[in-house]
Amino acid sequence: MVNGIVYCRVSTNKETQETSLKRQEEELTQLASQYQLNVVSIIREQASGFDLERDGILELLDLLKKKTVQAVLIQDETRLGRGNAKIALLHCILKEGVKLYTISHNGELQLSESDSMVLQIVGMGEEYQRKLHNTKRDARLNILNIRRNLLITV
Repeated sequence: MVNGIVYCRVSTNKETQETSLKRQEEELTQLASQYQLNVVSIIREQASGFDLERDGILELLDLLKKKTVQAVLIQDETRLGRGNAKIALLHCILKEGVKLYTISHNGELQLSESDSMVLQIVGMGEEYQRKLHNTKRDARLNILNIRRNLLITV
């Protein structure tokens, strides 16, 4: 069975938002049952979607890094975050090979063309950065090897 995390978020601490959190949790738990996902954690958060330093989202990312979860259930992609935060979090989650399920899509998340394009650009930038880092590391190793060889031959 596929393990999943239910992630619920509202933007404020108002009492009316408490019912929204509860509703999200109930709907996402039903969605998990519909797709036969084993819910291993439910994360409820009251914080701005523009902020990346949220306890709940950090807990979610930590669980994903442990490779014990294969799915995240959200009401819609705006529950992960807003603006750049949303794109950054989508990138981190999808990079881990985790599937996103949403109420709004009644199943697996279907990215918009613009979000897909931005995520491709982010991925290309990340790949370029990795290659640049490896090239610099290789150049440093070559210099060290040259220095060692010079010391040996002297």
